[in-house]
Amino acid sequence: MEVQLETSDGLVRQMKVRIPAEQVSKAVDARLKSIAARAKVPGFRPGKAPMKLISSQYGPQARMDVVTDLVRGSYPEAVHKAGVNPAGAPSFEVTAESPDNELEYTASFEVYPEITLGALDSLTIERPLVEISEADIDKLVDNLRGSRRTLNEVERASVVGDACVIDFIGRIDGEEFEGGKGSDVELELGSGRFLPDLENGIVGHSVGETFTVDVAFPEDYRAEQLAGKAAQFEVTLKKVQEPVLPEIDAAFLKEHGIEAEAGVEGLREKCRKALAKERDKAVKNRVKVQALDGLLEMNDIPVPQALIDQEIPRLRQEAASRFSSAGLKPEQLDQMLPNEIFQEQARKRVALGLLISEVIRKLEIKPDPQGVERAIEELAADYEHPEQVRQFYQGRPDLLQGVRALALEDQVVAALVDGAQVSDKPMALDELLAAQNQNQLA
Repeated sequence: MEVQLETSDGLVRQMKVRIPAEQVSKAVDARLKSIAARAKVPGFRPGKAPMKLISSQYGPQARMDVVTDLVRGSYPEAVHKAGVNPAGAPSFEVTAESPDNELEYTASFEVYPEITLGALDSLTIERPLVEISEADIDKLVDNLRGSRRTLNEVERASVVGDACVIDFIGRIDGEEFEGGKGSDVELELGSGRFLPDLENGIVGHSVGETFTVDVAFPEDYRAEQLAGKAAQFEVTLKKVQEPVLPEIDAAFLKEHGIEAEAGVEGLREKCRKALAKERDKAVKNRVKVQALDGLLEMNDIPVPQALIDQEIPRLRQEAASRFSSAGLKPEQLDQMLPNEIFQEQARKRVALGLLISEVIRKLEIKPDPQGVERAIEELAADYEHPEQVRQFYQGRPDLLQGVRALALEDQVVAALVDGAQVSDKPMALDELLAAQNQNQLA
């Protein structure tokens, strides 16, 4: 077998392969003999038909099958001879094939890029330095109380924080518009559920009043037909309810796993630990994002389109799962999530995977079994019965493989951070967690 590799621009390669005519003929003869042994030819017992007749009747198809088998069967050896590392499946073109002549074909494929990492010690990372304040604890305690609040109807004018029930009709230039009408709609003033102009316009009004509120839709409003438009909402305020927070008594403490004798301080200490845990996770994630983004920025590598095409279905599936609660049909998802919108995200994900592999190779990073155990512990800690979660992961090789990949990625990040220029950046907890939530939504 002769192999000739042609290199063009980028990552595409063409490999020309020649297989001797003798090898092809032997393979065709073997195929015909196999057919002859089981062929049912009129006038002959099975396996007794003359080879000339078998060749005449089955020869073209046998040769076609042999050519297909030889092309696909010889490809791995040809790749090895050429010394290349294909990324994705090849496309084949038979360029010469006829009886008594050698078989020639061309395999076209992309190869993995050759990566020369930039100076890893030039990475710069700002590590958030966040202290848990008493105000942070106060806010969490208030949130816990708010989740068990009761609502008392009041006759006074509404204020921010009240829960109201309203009817409304929206109009633009005097005409009602689709989606701009509602009855017995529950709304907490200041929650941000409705447009700020509308919520603010309800503040100060009392039950039984009907009034008009001017509302300006933002330029980037999700409903394009309303974006940037000025509207008037006719609002009828039907109910105003004042939230009443529960006292932090023995029953409240028990609901949150705190002994009565531990009191408010016991609750606050539990809140402090919970916030510290969230902070540590957010700091770790922020540092990780900076390290991996920095790795991408300093190494602009070409990415095989074949690998991008393999990644896009995974991204589409992840996006589709986020829409599953909306009850959309598959054909609707296909329209909403065309492959094109995932191209850049897939390219970055593939590029990052290639760069991480190169960092592992260059720094000789070996998988750490203890890192896998720590990763499982972190996952299990978020559940009510962590031991069951640990056992669940240990019994699922597919999930365990994903955990191993995450643990190895954490090792890579740790190695990058160790060699990077790291500075501490003081930051409020709210700012850190808000940025974390924004990254999760992106």
